[in-house]
Amino acid sequence: MDLLANPWTLGAIVLGYLLGSIPFGLVLTRMAGLGDVRSIGSGNIGATNVLRTGNKKLAAATLLLDALKGTAAVLAGHWLGAQGGVAILASLLAGLAAFLGHLFPVWLGFRGGKGVATYIGVLAGWWWPAALIFCGLWLAVAVISRYSSLSALVAAVVTPVALIGLGGWSSGVTSGAAGTVHLAGLAAIPLSLMLIWKHEANIRRLMAGEEPKIGASKKA
Repeated sequence: MDLLANPWTLGAIVLGYLLGSIPFGLVLTRMAGLGDVRSIGSGNIGATNVLRTGNKKLAAATLLLDALKGTAAVLAGHWLGAQGGVAILASLLAGLAAFLGHLFPVWLGFRGGKGVATYIGVLAGWWWPAALIFCGLWLAVAVISRYSSLSALVAAVVTPVALIGLGGWSSGVTSGAAGTVHLAGLAAIPLSLMLIWKHEANIRRLMAGEEPKIGASKKA
């Protein structure tokens, strides 16, 4: 049976997408009586734009839940895939599907967020130190530049390279660990490419010196 046509693999992809497509930023701001978060700032449903409502707790909750849905998708995909002997493949594809779900949620006309938090959550599900690498890179660039978008872009570029390099280095220690790290690095490449693409407007503003810094408000 073709691995991609395996019903357990397909189930993992569908479940991953559905989990990833939950728009927590929009749900939480509406529940808090703050209206549609897409009507302010960047029009994004992610934590950075939720922060522009002035509610730091909602922004933190959005960040956490957007990350956790990525991790949950990977873990659920692994469990489903294990039923058909394709646990690793299913977990990788479920993570990718969750990321796509956040970027293109069917419930919002396929117009979602930029995927940073969900990317981190997916990395945590694949290999948790990968999430620490991404977060460490993000934090270092953020402290220096105070640009959230630049921090995400740098982390997205460097993280897959670092993981692939770590996989090669650790192959002499344990092939199992090396394989996991290497696969996580390879699987992270399409996520990084999509994240960079979703930040196209931010890249233009960074080049023009018009990108707002962390903590600054941005009018609609």
